[in-house]
Amino acid sequence: MNKWDFESPPDLALDDYPKELPKDEDTALRRASVYPTDREVTLESTHLQSQRIALLVTGSIAAMKAPLIARTLRRQGAEVVAFASPEALRYTTIDALEWSTTNPVVTKLTANAEHLSDDHPFAAYVVAPATYNTINKMALGIADGIITATLGSAIGRMERGKTQVLIAPTMHGSLHNSILIESLRKLDRLGVKIIPPQVANGKNNLPAEKAISFAVCRAVSQSSLKDIPILVTGGPTAVPIDNIRRLTNRFTGRLGTCIAEELYLRGAKVKLIHGQGSYSPPEYLPHQIVTTYDEYLTEVMSELQNNYYRYGIFSAAVADYQPAQVFPGKIPSGELSKIDLIPTTKVINAVKAKFPSLGMITFKYQENISHQELIDIANNRLQQGYQMVVANRGEEHQATGAQVAYLVTKDEAPQKAVGKTEIAKAIANYLETTCDRH
Repeated sequence: MNKWDFESPPDLALDDYPKELPKDEDTALRRASVYPTDREVTLESTHLQSQRIALLVTGSIAAMKAPLIARTLRRQGAEVVAFASPEALRYTTIDALEWSTTNPVVTKLTANAEHLSDDHPFAAYVVAPATYNTINKMALGIADGIITATLGSAIGRMERGKTQVLIAPTMHGSLHNSILIESLRKLDRLGVKIIPPQVANGKNNLPAEKAISFAVCRAVSQSSLKDIPILVTGGPTAVPIDNIRRLTNRFTGRLGTCIAEELYLRGAKVKLIHGQGSYSPPEYLPHQIVTTYDEYLTEVMSELQNNYYRYGIFSAAVADYQPAQVFPGKIPSGELSKIDLIPTTKVINAVKAKFPSLGMITFKYQENISHQELIDIANNRLQQGYQMVVANRGEEHQATGAQVAYLVTKDEAPQKAVGKTEIAKAIANYLETTCDRH
């Protein structure tokens, strides 16, 4: 095989390229949908749809990531305008920022007064990276350049409830001194939102692009779920046989993470309790990993006992049985002839009994039954006092390749949702209407 013997991706097969330019507008539009232009992004959500976001880039080596931040914000639906200091342009370029935002870059104070944004206001101003110099100038009200002057106006708008200001502190650890801490505390009191850095190797590094975009989504959210505390569970809950072996199931917990992410994007105070398996939630999502069923039960009950939650969404694949005896050490190979299993405590029942005021959404997975039988099982569970049962059958998953779920409540006909993302959205939408009614 030589260097030219490779398989083109299906959407870039050479035979698919037009032999001539399309002659009519309809054909051109259809080709654009197959071959999106270089500057387009794939929309991941609409949480920033129709929102203008100012991305303020300061003089840190991390400024090289600013184009990636811009595109990540656009994937949430935002229109992004970049403001860049002369120092920032040592590490990124105007062309890169214009390409990634599809808007002209603001680099200096002009007669158009872009820093005031009177004609086209921004929903949020995001300083990423935010250097030691910029943060301290913000706290002191210094406005000696395009970035600090823009921030002076942004803080004034923020104090009037017209925008949000977020900063992502990025610098060497030695610069994280008492002066910086005092400035951060002052900005926090003013209402500036601080996106925690990734701390590694003695440095406060820029957070992941998605962590920044999610922080912006939360800041501008107008959802009725904003600041509502919600507990979500997901993933498998293994039961040990000995110190090495354990019994578990094939569920990964991706659905629980999707639900927690959707609620997090809408501004809810989310905590995810996730069973350890083949998949781990992203770092920016508040979560706790549990390794066994016993740890899961303890963590759920402790969390609800020590903290107030309005809703609990229980999507974890909880073990129904556990060994009657956990053998110490490792059982030698070939010496275990059978395992005696005993039922586990039903976690949702224990939660319902101890925390009756908690709004609960539970999940029911079945196989080898009809659709109507599935809905009947879900309705029977509703009679126990749960707000919603999310019911699904293995047969439908196997037939479609995507998870198919039915959201069953007392007040409405079962709602069908296909795919983990859509299931998560449907649950969040239901909770929003519940909050609106109360």
